[in-house]
Amino acid sequence: MASTALPTPEQPRTSAPVTETSREAAPPSVRAWVDEIAALTTPDRIVWCTGSEDERQRLLDEMVLAGTLIALDPALRPGSYLARSDPDDVARVEDRTFICSRTADEAGPTNNWVDPEQMRSRLRDVFAGSMRGRTMYVVPFSMGPIGSPLAKFGVQITDSPYVVVSMGVMTRMGTTALERITEAAGWVPAVHSVGAPLVEGAVDVPWPCNATKYISHFPETREIWSFGSAYGGNALLAKKAFALRIASVIARDEGWLAEHMLILKVTNPRGRVFHAVAAFPSACGKTNLAMLRPTIPGWTVETIGDDIAWLAEDADGRLRAINPEAGFFGVAPDTSRSTNETAIETLWGNTIFTNVALDDNNDVWWEGMTDTVPDHLLDWRGADWTPSSSTPAAHPNSRFTVAAAQCPSIADDWDDPRGVVIDAIIFGGRRATNVPLVVEARDWEHGVYLGATISSERTAAAEGTLGELRRDPFAMVPFCGYNMADYWAHWLAVGESLQARGTAPRIFQVNWFRKGENGRFLWPGFGENSRVLAWILDRVDGTASAVDSPLGLMPAPGALNLDGLSLTEGARESLFEVDRASWIAEVDSTELFLEGFGSRVPAQLTDQLGELRSRLLG
Repeated sequence: MASTALPTPEQPRTSAPVTETSREAAPPSVRAWVDEIAALTTPDRIVWCTGSEDERQRLLDEMVLAGTLIALDPALRPGSYLARSDPDDVARVEDRTFICSRTADEAGPTNNWVDPEQMRSRLRDVFAGSMRGRTMYVVPFSMGPIGSPLAKFGVQITDSPYVVVSMGVMTRMGTTALERITEAAGWVPAVHSVGAPLVEGAVDVPWPCNATKYISHFPETREIWSFGSAYGGNALLAKKAFALRIASVIARDEGWLAEHMLILKVTNPRGRVFHAVAAFPSACGKTNLAMLRPTIPGWTVETIGDDIAWLAEDADGRLRAINPEAGFFGVAPDTSRSTNETAIETLWGNTIFTNVALDDNNDVWWEGMTDTVPDHLLDWRGADWTPSSSTPAAHPNSRFTVAAAQCPSIADDWDDPRGVVIDAIIFGGRRATNVPLVVEARDWEHGVYLGATISSERTAAAEGTLGELRRDPFAMVPFCGYNMADYWAHWLAVGESLQARGTAPRIFQVNWFRKGENGRFLWPGFGENSRVLAWILDRVDGTASAVDSPLGLMPAPGALNLDGLSLTEGARESLFEVDRASWIAEVDSTELFLEGFGSRVPAQLTDQLGELRSRLLG
C-alpha cells in the first residue's frame, strides 16, 4: 500500500541515478512511493536491492573498507564480521518508540502515543535531506515463506548498508519478494535513515547515527518511519516494528494473531509430533528453549522460530503458525556450550556480530562464552581489555545475526508455507516466588488471563524496586501496536472460534526461576526444562495426570519425570507450593494493574480474577 506522502509540493524530486532493474518489476504504488521518499531525503544514488549473493558480498566488502565491519579470521569464523556501533546506539529506544494511532485511547496506556499529524510534521523536518551524500537502498521483503497464505510483504527504504545486509539475513529479501508484491496484495512501507547526511566536505564515520531518534508507527496507514538509529531493533523494520507492532494491528483487523513467541517442534518417544509456541519476556530463557536439547531419553526438540510467530485458524479450524522471520537476531552474552550449545554451533560462520569483543586470534568473545576468560581482548568499543578491566568486554546487549537455516536443530518444516498446527501455548516469566514450575489453564479464558498477567520480578536496582513485579502481558508490552486491553479481547475472540470447533490448543504457564529460602534456584533449568515440556505435551496427548489447585492444573504426584534429577530436599514441593496469603496480595496487585486499562478490560478477565480470589479464600 502507498504511504501518506511526507514531501511538500514545493520540494523538488531528486535526480539521483537509479541502479538495478528491479524498479521496472515494482508495482506503480511502490515506484511512486520510492520517488516521494527520494524527493524528501535527496540521496545521491538509489539502489533497488535484488537479494543476490553478489550484492551481499559487495556491501560487506564496502563496509569493511569504510570501517563499519571487521572481517573475522576466515579459518575460525568463515564469512563472518564484527560491527562496533556508536556507544549511544546500542539498543532499542523504547522511550522514542511511538504508536501514532488516531487517538491516545487506541494506543493504550502501555504505548507512547503522539498525534499522527504532529508526528508527521516532526518527521518532515528530520527526514528532509537526511540522505544527502548517501545511497538510498530499496529493500523489498517477505515476512514468512514465499507463497505462504500467512505471509505479508513490505518495502524498506534505508541509507544503511548494515541494515540491507541484515535484512537479507532476517527476511526473504529482494527480487523474489518484489515479484510477489501487487496492488491487490498490499504492502507495508517502512522508511529508515540514520539521520547523518554528508554535506559537502563532511567525513563519514564507521557507524553514522543521530542523537535525535524516532521509531514511529502509523497503525491505520500501516506505515513505519525510523530515524536516527542503525541498531537492529530500531532499524531492521521488518522485525519488531512490522512483525509485531504493525502486524498485531493487521492481525486484529483480519482475525489472526501476531505474537512475540518462539515455535518448537517436539517428538515424543512414541513418535507423535507436536508443535508449541511460547511467550517469554526478556531474560527468561527464550532462546534456550527455542534450541532446547532434551535431557530425557526418547524426546527430540527442533527449532521453527526463536522470537516471533504469526498464528491463524486454517480451513479445518486448527490454529497454524509460521515463523515470519528467516534469521536469528540473538543476544550474545551468556550464550555458551553449557547454556545453549545449539546456538554456539549455529554461529560457526556467515554471522554478523555487533558489539562483542575481539580476541587476539581475530575471533569473537563475550562474557559467559567460555569458562576461561582471555588474557587480552579489544572490547566492544575497540579499546584494550583485560580481566582486570572495570567494564565488560562485550556490551550486555551485543548481538549476532545469522540465518535460521544454519541452525543444526532447525526443523525440516520450519519454512513450510502452510505453517504448523499448534498443540500448546506456553507463557512464562521470571519469578522467584509464588508462580509454580508449571500450571495448566482450565480453559481458553483462563489461559488468556495467565497470559495477561505474566510478570517478572525486578532483579537490579536500575530496573526499579527490587522484587517489584514488572508486568509484561503476553511478553508484548513493547510490541503491541494498539490498546493492550483490546488485544486481550482479540485473543478471547480468536479463542471463541477455536473452542466452538473443539480445536483450541491447551494453554500453560511455566516458571524456571523459583527460588528456595537459601536464595538458590529450585529447578536446574536449561535442558532439564524438557521434563516440563514432556508433561505439557503428555497432557495434550492424554497420557499425563494432573491435580487441581487454586491456580490451575498441576502435575499429579509422579506425573512429572524426575528420574535421575538431583533436587534439594523438599524442592519438588516448593516448586508447586501455593502460599495463599502471598497470592491474595498478588491478586490485589493484579486488580490495580487491570484497573489501569479502564473500561476496555474484557469482563472475562475480571471474572477470572474474581474466581481466583474465591478459590484462594475458599
